[in-house]
Amino acid sequence: MPRYIISRVLYTLPVIWLVVSTVFLLIHFVPGDPIQQMLGEGAAAGDIQAARHAYGLDVPLGQQYLNYWRGVLHGDLGKSLRFNQGVTSLIAQRYPFTLQLTLASLFVAIVLAIPAGVHSAQHRNQWDDRALSVVSLFGLSFPNFALGPVLILFFSIKLGWLPVSGSGSLAHLVLPAITMGGALAAILTRMVRTSMLEELSQDYIRTARAKGLPERTVVYRHALRNAMIPILTVLGLQFGALLAGTIVTETIFSWPGIGRLTIQAISNRDYYLVQGCILAIGLTYVAVNFLTDLLYSAVNPRIRQ
Repeated sequence: MPRYIISRVLYTLPVIWLVVSTVFLLIHFVPGDPIQQMLGEGAAAGDIQAARHAYGLDVPLGQQYLNYWRGVLHGDLGKSLRFNQGVTSLIAQRYPFTLQLTLASLFVAIVLAIPAGVHSAQHRNQWDDRALSVVSLFGLSFPNFALGPVLILFFSIKLGWLPVSGSGSLAHLVLPAITMGGALAAILTRMVRTSMLEELSQDYIRTARAKGLPERTVVYRHALRNAMIPILTVLGLQFGALLAGTIVTETIFSWPGIGRLTIQAISNRDYYLVQGCILAIGLTYVAVNFLTDLLYSAVNPRIRQ
């Protein structure tokens, strides 16, 4: 297992280098002068030159690249022009909210999808299997920017059960988590059903049933565990989609996370803050993929070989 972990770490290092390098180049892909864009068209030439020097943009590109890597390694991502604070501190304040929302959405998706997918596989081509297929299709067809306002209108405005927006309690988390987790639950339900159908037809399942094991043990302890590899793959990939989806969901529900901070940074032309937010999301995605690889080996020890 330690050898397997070391090999996965070595595979992850080039990906981290690529993510950091791509985020660094974002500031240079912006048409025109980013400093002038941040300060506005009416800024004086002296102010533009001073800002360019303060942000280290008056040195060659190679030196800028080295300076950026030095800052990343020391946790210094520059200073936000709009908020007049360090980008690292701003992200550190907002990141826990985004992580909380993402994990809550993932929890909602797992709680809904795994029992539904297993039940659908056990009752293949029956009325409840078809009903779950229709519900999954409906969930895939309903985007976040449409589902969020509908949930607000029904549960917050009409029924008054949950707050409309903001954060501070578990009640504030319910609607955003359902909004983001609904689409993932629809995808995951279909994946669980497909994987379980394949496993339930294997010889070892028939042997377990012939030995008199309870059906729940056969399904959840034996079949589901062996069906988890493709499910974990989908979860790892969709975690990145959830992080990207927070930009829309956090804006709808005024959730104080990185997604909303990114929108504010784009609106304010705060390019260094945009860089920091994208870097945080990208590195989180890399970390989740690394953890997914480790979960593969925990679920199926043959992968370590």
